[in-house]
Amino acid sequence: MFPLSGALLLPRARLPLNIFEPRYLAMIDAAMDGHRLIGMIQPRDATEERAAKPALVGVGCVGRIVEYSETEDGRYVITLLGLARFRQRAEREEGMPFRQIETDYTPYAADMSVMPDPELPRDRLLAALKPYLAERDLKTDWTSLEEAPPEMLVNALAMICPFDPGEKQALLESPGLKERAETLTALIEIANASAPTRGKQPIH
Repeated sequence: MFPLSGALLLPRARLPLNIFEPRYLAMIDAAMDGHRLIGMIQPRDATEERAAKPALVGVGCVGRIVEYSETEDGRYVITLLGLARFRQRAEREEGMPFRQIETDYTPYAADMSVMPDPELPRDRLLAALKPYLAERDLKTDWTSLEEAPPEMLVNALAMICPFDPGEKQALLESPGLKERAETLTALIEIANASAPTRGKQPIH
């Protein structure tokens, strides 16, 4: 289990990670010796991320290591492919430097199946995204966004947009893609509404 605040892994999405702490280097070694599976989950309190055993949120996502390399300075650079969300159960005490947790995938069994794309508010989402990215001086390939399949679009934006950990968790726990798209759009619209009006003159 890899507790990491602000990190979001979703089914069928890819998450690159740079591993350098000794306990997590050991975790990667153990995963590579087995099924190459790692659970991503957030600490309840981001300020306790580096503690030995921070309290964890209830839901995470398991991923398989699909890319792996080792740098000259001993870091591991990996990519996880999201498989399914899980609800955490009991923690195992097996004397390892990293945490191991019993997980329940039953509530998210549908994550293992590719479902038909639901109707999504794509136009509303992209309309909200333009001022959101402009406010943060972020660039994107609009043609790719406009042509991306719904799941790829929603999951990519959910993972890369700089939401706070609680917002990331809300996106993870959205029941399905339609609900995740609605949550994503709402978060972006709320951020736009609260953004400072840089360079704008007041209207009299």
